[in-house]
Amino acid sequence: MAAHREAAHRKPKQRLFTGPAARTAATLALAGAATATTLEGSAQAEPQLTPTQVKAKVDRLYHDAEAATEKYNGAKEAAEASEKSLDALRDEAARRTERLNTARDALGAYATAQYRSAGIDPAVRLALSSDPDEYLERASYEDRAGDRQAGAINGVRRQINEIAQLRARAQDELDLLASQRTALRKHKDDVRSRLADAQRLLATLTAEQRADYERSADAAHGGAARADRGAPRGSVAAPNARAAEAIAFAQGALGKPYVWGATGPSSFDCSGLTQAAWRAAGVSLPRTTYTQINAGQRVSRSELAPGDLVFFYPGVTHVGLYVGGGQMIHAPRPGAPVRYASLDDMPFAGATRVA
Repeated sequence: MAAHREAAHRKPKQRLFTGPAARTAATLALAGAATATTLEGSAQAEPQLTPTQVKAKVDRLYHDAEAATEKYNGAKEAAEASEKSLDALRDEAARRTERLNTARDALGAYATAQYRSAGIDPAVRLALSSDPDEYLERASYEDRAGDRQAGAINGVRRQINEIAQLRARAQDELDLLASQRTALRKHKDDVRSRLADAQRLLATLTAEQRADYERSADAAHGGAARADRGAPRGSVAAPNARAAEAIAFAQGALGKPYVWGATGPSSFDCSGLTQAAWRAAGVSLPRTTYTQINAGQRVSRSELAPGDLVFFYPGVTHVGLYVGGGQMIHAPRPGAPVRYASLDDMPFAGATRVA
């Protein structure tokens, strides 16, 4: 028994790793844990999307990006209007401040003259006059001077109040502009995020699958990217000169790229194209799809004439320029240039006749 205890006592103790050995052991342990975590995560990861699912999700992202683009366009238009209003208020405040300073200088000169005259009451100064005619003349002058002074003081007070009101309005406009710029950044980030997500999804497809997606997208937005300058078969003449000018501009834009937020001349988004086309015809349209639809007379699909604006999707997020024969010219989406398309390619939401 004693020998057994002695043998146990002599048994070497387990030593902890130190120095390089410790670092090696720790590395191996971490690697093993990471491998286990990776395997566990892989087991729980979502299954990879099929090409069909990728295409459907990309289409949805492009549509959502276009809706966000129109919100961005609206926020940008509102911010630009607020900037102009703010500039006008500041200019008006500056002009009125200059007039106020002139009025104050005049009052100051009058007060200095009174001080130099020892502040003698006008009635006393008049009483000292020995000439009755001079007395009456000076009395009339002093009365008029007193009236002018009172009027000048009231004018200065009125100008001070008006300038204060202008500055308050300018501050309100500045606060509004700040909120609009915040919305602008939000919508811009939203567009970029959705487009980046679409590109990441497309990158998971093979070259053949990607080409197949582009062909199917082209078919859904106007066939094989028809971008020639001639009118499509079945089209009819524009009803008036302005509509003809708008269509001619849109035809001149065929083949130019879609860029969100763009209004030409080298690239367009959907509402940017229709706005630019009608601007070329001398008609000012608002910037967004959801404001353009209210910019003219609503017409039914059966009443369409070349030059009418045609809108799509429940949220009125897409617009094109009708050219007759059931066809339109529009800026479809990123990667797809301005082209002809059928009205049947997207869910029709309404139409407006501009002129």
